[in-house]
Amino acid sequence: MVTLKEVFTDICNSLYEGFILLDNDENIVLINERAKLLLEDYDEGDRGTKLKENIKKLNFKEQICNGKPEFNSTLKLGENTLIINKIPIHVSGIIKGAIGIFQDSKLQGNFLDTNSSSNILNTIMDTTKECVVVVNKDGIITMMSKCYKEFLECENPEGKYVEDIIDNTRLPNILESGNIEYGDVQIIQGREVVAMRVPIKNKESVIGAIGKIMFRDIGQLALLNNKVSVLKNEVEFYKNELGKERISKYSFDNIIGISKKALEVKRICKLLAKTDSTVLIVGESGTGKELHASAIHNASKRSLGPFIKINCGAIPGSLIESELFGYDEGAFTGAKKGGKKGKFELADGGTIFLDEIGEMPIDMQVRLLRVIQEKEVERVGGNTLKKIDIRIIAATNINLEEAVEQGRFRRDLYYRLNVMKVEIPPLREKKEDIELLADSLRVKVANKLGLYVEGISKKAIDILKNYNWPGNIRELENVIERAINLLDSGSLTIEPKHLPKSIVKNKYKNTFHEERKLSEIIESVEKRSIERCLAETKWNKNKTAKLLGISRANLYKKIEKYNIEKR
Repeated sequence: MVTLKEVFTDICNSLYEGFILLDNDENIVLINERAKLLLEDYDEGDRGTKLKENIKKLNFKEQICNGKPEFNSTLKLGENTLIINKIPIHVSGIIKGAIGIFQDSKLQGNFLDTNSSSNILNTIMDTTKECVVVVNKDGIITMMSKCYKEFLECENPEGKYVEDIIDNTRLPNILESGNIEYGDVQIIQGREVVAMRVPIKNKESVIGAIGKIMFRDIGQLALLNNKVSVLKNEVEFYKNELGKERISKYSFDNIIGISKKALEVKRICKLLAKTDSTVLIVGESGTGKELHASAIHNASKRSLGPFIKINCGAIPGSLIESELFGYDEGAFTGAKKGGKKGKFELADGGTIFLDEIGEMPIDMQVRLLRVIQEKEVERVGGNTLKKIDIRIIAATNINLEEAVEQGRFRRDLYYRLNVMKVEIPPLREKKEDIELLADSLRVKVANKLGLYVEGISKKAIDILKNYNWPGNIRELENVIERAINLLDSGSLTIEPKHLPKSIVKNKYKNTFHEERKLSEIIESVEKRSIERCLAETKWNKNKTAKLLGISRANLYKKIEKYNIEKR
């Protein structure tokens, strides 16, 4: 069966002019024999050795980058001169490459008007099944594709004014303004179509225009939009499925921030991605420790390997050993037949992320130390050691040095984990990032809820910037989601009225704090400190009391006094 490319090649080889078709990287897609002859004849070395070099001299950058056609340009090769026409190729409004048609100046007079060049362009337009029309500077049709003629039910439109042939055409406006129009709705033959129009320029002068129907029925656009929506849903589904296969889903592009502290942390993490060293990420709850760990993995040589996450503080002490190290068949009552791989085995060849490492039971810390040192694991109930190739990234929101002094964390394990330490600053220390983060979360939450939210007002941003954010970015996301849910039908922008009263009130207090009594200021600071510690410990009152240096009973009294509620 004869292919389309073979048909094109036969057509082009029958031409007397040189013909070349390039993609948008200036790679040769098609070149006829005449073009090879013209270009190779001017080589200084062996025939054909500088063909690509001479093609580069034709210089199609203006057509491929800016979509501007160029006619009757010249190129001197040796003692000869070529006359060249350069025409960009648009597909659905996107530049896909360019066509070059050229001839030796000694053999050709007015190259632009040759029937052969017109035949080439007509052949291309007819073969691509696109509705395309070309007019000269006076608005007279010089070329129209067969597909467009059939759409208009018009046999011989060439030589006629475009207004007499195409309903509601704006090509005369393009000839006058010299501007490009994309995605415009136009009624032709009683049907709504989506059209684009591009001026043809020679230097600064408009010498013609091209019109193209992008969608012959506006319903096609709706259909395409539906297809895109379906594809988006499919992509989201497969992303979720990949997530089940333990693939890291965050990269450095997902880390938003322009503050010096945020950029410095990002820079350090990018350097760490190039190594295989153990990393310890410290920061308050909600600062994005998992996000940074995921980005390090995705930018590392292990990116194609698994990214295994485990929250050491969320697994009961009785299960953490089997979760981390797995178990053999018959290890205990209820053990699965054939046993089960632990998190370390699943992470083989990739990265394991140990979140809340400070909450790991002291007896498990001994086994973790061995894994780090020996790079081998032994399942519960098993008697064989298995070598593993893993990178460990640990994270915590507590002060491990204090935990070591208090005997709650092994000193030797701390030194093993603290090879490369990354400290993520809390949101209150990089308030210049709040506007960017809030807007990014607005888009994320609105997409999740299937709503359209135009933006966040400046007054609302000022209030957000003035708050101390004990829950950091996680708390900010919750505030944005709450605000979006409170938007009424007539509002598309988040305003101060959509924010929690506690945050708006905080703005007022911070603005006029000089008018408050000293006791009120102390109580306000005390309340915020308790809220921050509760958020850090996930409302573990024992840990909160220890962090604050007060008794548990005293903590309960203060929670009641300040009416602090879990959020």
